[in-house]
Amino acid sequence: MTSGLFFLGIIIAVGMLAFAVRVEPRAAKGGLAIGALLVLIAGVLLGSVQYVGSDQVGIIKKNALGSKLSGGKVIATDGEMGPQADVLPPGWHLWYWPVIYDVETRALIDIPSGQIGLVEARDGQPLDPGQLFAPEVPAAEFKRMLEDPRYFLTDAGGRKGPQSNVLTPGKYRLNTDLFNVTMVDETEVPSAAVAVLKSNFGEPPTIEVPAGEGDQAIVLAKPGEKGVRAEPLPPGKYPVNTKAYTVVRISTKETIIRFTAEAGRTGQGFEQREINVRTSDGFTFPVDVRIEYKIEPQNAPIVVAKLGTDGEPLLNKLNSAVRAIFRNNAENVKALDYVNQRSQQEAQSLAMIASEMARVGVTVSGVRIGDVGNEETLGNLLTTQRDREIAKQEQITFQEQQKAAEQKKELSKTQQEAEEEKRLATAAYEVQIAQENQRKRIIEAEAEAQAIQIEAEAQAAAYQKIAEQIGKANAALIEVLRVIGERNIQITPKVMVTGTEGSSSADDTTIALIGTMLDQMVSDAEE
Repeated sequence: MTSGLFFLGIIIAVGMLAFAVRVEPRAAKGGLAIGALLVLIAGVLLGSVQYVGSDQVGIIKKNALGSKLSGGKVIATDGEMGPQADVLPPGWHLWYWPVIYDVETRALIDIPSGQIGLVEARDGQPLDPGQLFAPEVPAAEFKRMLEDPRYFLTDAGGRKGPQSNVLTPGKYRLNTDLFNVTMVDETEVPSAAVAVLKSNFGEPPTIEVPAGEGDQAIVLAKPGEKGVRAEPLPPGKYPVNTKAYTVVRISTKETIIRFTAEAGRTGQGFEQREINVRTSDGFTFPVDVRIEYKIEPQNAPIVVAKLGTDGEPLLNKLNSAVRAIFRNNAENVKALDYVNQRSQQEAQSLAMIASEMARVGVTVSGVRIGDVGNEETLGNLLTTQRDREIAKQEQITFQEQQKAAEQKKELSKTQQEAEEEKRLATAAYEVQIAQENQRKRIIEAEAEAQAIQIEAEAQAAAYQKIAEQIGKANAALIEVLRVIGERNIQITPKVMVTGTEGSSSADDTTIALIGTMLDQMVSDAEE
């Protein structure tokens, strides 16, 4: 647009001058000449104005009034003719005349989310010998280098060719004559996996990994060094330059590989054919085996350095180690011992396989033996062994029954002796109890006799006192009446009592009462 104004102004000015030549009045000629000059000046001024929008960048190319580029340079930094390093930011800009300059507005580089920009510089310092990518620099420095092309080509010493740094999502005002940007997806590391980076640029690696006996040493790389990086990337998304780095994803989940007859027929996935072993007594038979292994994240770089991947090379290494170890272990045992000592074979094989695979960064956590042999290979041997075992068990059962019978006999004898001892103890206790009861009765009788004696003596003493006061007859009569009251004795005499010479009436009465009492007591005793 501005170049059109420039040329339009020149055309108008020329036209006005041509018309002024044909005009007769000198004053008119002078006025047209001045007008033509003003139009020319306005056209020139307007033609030098360039406008760059807010979402654009102005790319400048100088066509005249400068020296030619030399030394293989393609971008000018000192006013040479050709594409200029400087770019125009948004806004109005003067003095870029169309004949001398070409100004082209281009859209900003817009990198969407989930992608990165791979940058290649068309100019700059040459790469170091043997290097395919420019050295990696801090992200802030790289952004400054890209947005200030003059700085990139001068003070920063930017390198020509592919850059190891990348552009992350965002908008960038770049000189697209100097930088070519290719957008690719970010590198995603899934769960239960890590990503090992193999750097294609940098200094030689320096991290030495100690080698085991008979093993080959490896050297891993630090940032800025060429080779397999020692630090893997955990699950996530990363702005990795997939041209500067080779990304190897390594699974860290536990994996099971089976060696079975079924797997040998299908040959799918992690299934392998069964392992055939030969024992020291000449038997050859298949063994079903299951191996459990995983790759720890910190060991993933070792796997990549030694095997390249966790795919087919790893399976081949594991397959070879497992088959060799199982065959070697079987050579030292007999067939029946191999069958009967499965756990021992598992433990021995686990230790040997784990040691072998640890050399390539693989952790073996379990070895499980399934079916050992089949009817065709071990049928007769197992049948003989089974019959022998049955006979042995029957003999053991008979011996146990004999032992049980002897124990039962001893138990009966012991129980009988215990019963006899119990009866003897009971009899002894009963004798002691009888003796104690006898002593008790004697003591009770003696106590009762003493009580009676004491009571009689007390009563006699009482009678004596009463008789001394009221006479013997009256005392006897009182005692008789007391007994009659206590015993409820009928006092009507059944016996006729006659007096005797010299007796008193009281004595006679007493005698009669005594008789009646005796008669009543005899009747009570008979009842």
